[in-house]
Amino acid sequence: MIICKSAAELELMREAGRIVAETHRLLKEAIQPGITTKQLDQIAEDYIRSQGAIPSFKGYNGFPGSICASVNDELVHGIPSQRVLTDGDIISIDIGAQYKGYHGDSAWTYGVGNISDTARKLLDVTERSLYAGLAQAGPDVRLYTISHAIQKCIEDEGFSVVREYVGHGIGTKLHEEPQIPNYGLPGRGPRLKPGMVLAIEPMVNVGERYVRTLEDDWTVVTVDGTLCAHFEHTIAITPDGYEILTLPGK
Repeated sequence: MIICKSAAELELMREAGRIVAETHRLLKEAIQPGITTKQLDQIAEDYIRSQGAIPSFKGYNGFPGSICASVNDELVHGIPSQRVLTDGDIISIDIGAQYKGYHGDSAWTYGVGNISDTARKLLDVTERSLYAGLAQAGPDVRLYTISHAIQKCIEDEGFSVVREYVGHGIGTKLHEEPQIPNYGLPGRGPRLKPGMVLAIEPMVNVGERYVRTLEDDWTVVTVDGTLCAHFEHTIAITPDGYEILTLPGK
């Protein structure tokens, strides 16, 4: 069942989303060669808790970090560690915050120092695919119309859509119905209604689409070792379109 949120619930989710967005802003400023992913994790946890929220990921199914920090060929669920970022890396940061029982969730991929042309194109295409999907969102739209727009943007540029991991509904639980693949046929899937809240998150590989999980049982990497990226916003369906909840405060 897809849960539609009330106006009061959406207010709490806006605040959760704002906290996530502001955490991203702080980490973007901190990302530079020489910093460790563990240091980024600490910055994120400190800020989230300072806002009266709780890191959504910490302890989730045993995950040890407050953020997911995935570098280069790591797609998602990278565990923060003493790994030092170096010039030319890219890092996907996935952040969740729970505020008064409601979650916000957003991921962004950042360049570290001077990145390659391939990496720059990957980040551009993945971000564009997110907004291509969001542009389709609105009441009475079939969910996979969003999925199709994301897929087309990615594949038109010669990149691959990861199929094992998908977006999701979100609310009092970090992961709710529906599952939202980044590929599919337009005009299919459940019909969207005002009050639905969705985490839309394209995951893109430069090479083939296949991924595997490392021995830590968390970190997902590309099978062929190529670069990958991950962008995500939490949105609410409104009577006339959609609202991005994971934006910085005004």
